[in-house]
Amino acid sequence: MESLHFSAGTGEHAVLITRVAERHWHALEDDRVVGRGEATHRPDGRVFVSIDAWHRPVFDQLAEAMLPDLPKPLYTVVDEADVDLTSQWERAGFTTRRREWEYLVPTDPAVTGLGSVLPPPGVKVLGVGEAQEGPLRAVDRVIRDEVEATVGWQEMPAEVLVRPDGATAFDTSKYAVAAQDERYVGLLRLVPLRQPRIRLIAVRTDLRRRGIARALLAGVLGSLHRSGHPEASADVNESNAAAVALFESVGARRAGSSLEMELR
Repeated sequence: MESLHFSAGTGEHAVLITRVAERHWHALEDDRVVGRGEATHRPDGRVFVSIDAWHRPVFDQLAEAMLPDLPKPLYTVVDEADVDLTSQWERAGFTTRRREWEYLVPTDPAVTGLGSVLPPPGVKVLGVGEAQEGPLRAVDRVIRDEVEATVGWQEMPAEVLVRPDGATAFDTSKYAVAAQDERYVGLLRLVPLRQPRIRLIAVRTDLRRRGIARALLAGVLGSLHRSGHPEASADVNESNAAAVALFESVGARRAGSSLEMELR
């Protein structure tokens, strides 16, 4: 265990900050761990930091020890409702970069109005787990390049990560796709948690505004309803007007929001 920083202050929050691994820090008070810090290097190349501390002064001392040693820019994600934690990161120099809304999405077709929705002519929706790896990787690459050429992939949900080879990491069992002829033209990523979570809906640029995304959503939500899930959740960047409109049009309601914060 390598000691990196010592707070010489007296009183209940005089702590010793130690680095216990390459990207892990502990705050010790009377040999008790009263705070932890961690830096995570994500596959898309960005470094996200987190601090879990019992008291505000401990948070500040962990931040003071950690942040100078890490490459910039740095990122963190906080629940916007946690005003105290948000202010702690602001004191450390972080500013809000973007906001993601969390939506709760009903699955019952009688509520969503999606029961009669069909794919456009010539397009077929394959359910979650039915996609073939080769065509899925191909449409993933096309969509990723299109996003990079516009808003940038860093604007996508944090969970949709990029591997060192440039491909978006995915498990084919988590995807529904829209197919036209012999190629896939759209995809929806669903994470099978206790409450299923929609992580991504995307359609090739040249085939947007034809109802493909809506058909993908109808197929996935309908399947979830039949399997006994009354709701799914989804994260949507507040600047993504098309996605916000799509979810709100099927009766989704906002349940919270998170902030991605950045230190440059």
